[in-house]
Amino acid sequence: MSAAPMSTHYLTIAEVAAAMRVSKMTVYRLVNSHAIAAVRVGRSFRVAEEAVADYISRATEPATTAPTPDAPEHTAQESP
Repeated sequence: MSAAPMSTHYLTIAEVAAAMRVSKMTVYRLVNSHAIAAVRVGRSFRVAEEAVADYISRATEPATTAPTPDAPEHTAQESP
């Protein structure tokens, strides 16, 4: 029985940083905080292209916020 071929393409931290136009340190922080999934290979990390795309899609989705109430009425007492 043969294993299914791996079609996932993995990127180095430097390649992810270049693609996202951020520093390598930023990518390391994202990996260490588990914001981007990565695989440890020896002493280095590899990040699946799909993991980068998932992170970008999550990061660019509009934030869901609670609806803001109407502007509060002016409660200050008026001077005569």
